[in-house]
Amino acid sequence: MKLVTISDIHGRGNWVHVNVADYDRVIFLGDYVDSHSLSDGVILNNFHQIIELRQRYPEKIVLLIGNHDAQYLHFPDYSCSGFRAAMQPTLTDLFRNHEDSFQLAYQEGNYLFTHAGVTNGWMNSAKRQVDDAEILALLNNPETVADGLNRLHQSPDFQSILFEVAPVRGGDDPFSGPVWADRSETLTDHLTGFHQVVGHTPISDFRTVGDETSSITYTDVLQTKTAFYNLDL
Repeated sequence: MKLVTISDIHGRGNWVHVNVADYDRVIFLGDYVDSHSLSDGVILNNFHQIIELRQRYPEKIVLLIGNHDAQYLHFPDYSCSGFRAAMQPTLTDLFRNHEDSFQLAYQEGNYLFTHAGVTNGWMNSAKRQVDDAEILALLNNPETVADGLNRLHQSPDFQSILFEVAPVRGGDDPFSGPVWADRSETLTDHLTGFHQVVGHTPISDFRTVGDETSSITYTDVLQTKTAFYNLDL
């Protein structure tokens, strides 16, 4: 299976250089909106195109949720920097009208894709907070961890666990969740038994840390160059 990941668009249009026909899955790692330089109109038009792409290829395009997306999808909860108040009503409507097109996590075997990454510390903490047997069963099964994360997102009782923020990212939770995890957290505590691919933290070149059993690859390079992380599984 051939996969490509596209990280942290933030209104940029360079994702169009990916030829969808070349891949079995095209995985956007979240953060479609908010920008330090692009106009509201450019961001909105670009986001419309991404949603339309998902509608044309629903079995091929995967749209993950980033921290910048969550503050519009779940407004007024989960705020972060870069929030554009003038765009909020329009973006909230877009996200909610197409909510079924977005998810928290995607998995192929022991390859796990989220916006920011999953740490052992956060996962153990999350399991202690969840009292739903079905969700816990999914999270405890290495083959269904992404399903468990997506079920957490769909649950009003447990959704907020995903958006926890540790002090290193300005919050007061003991660990950051898979939408907010800082690289300093995932570098030293990436989830055992999985090869993760994430965006979230800008980096100049793709970087993989770990070994044959557990690793994490950082791919948020679009601020400096047009490059997409490819996998052949």
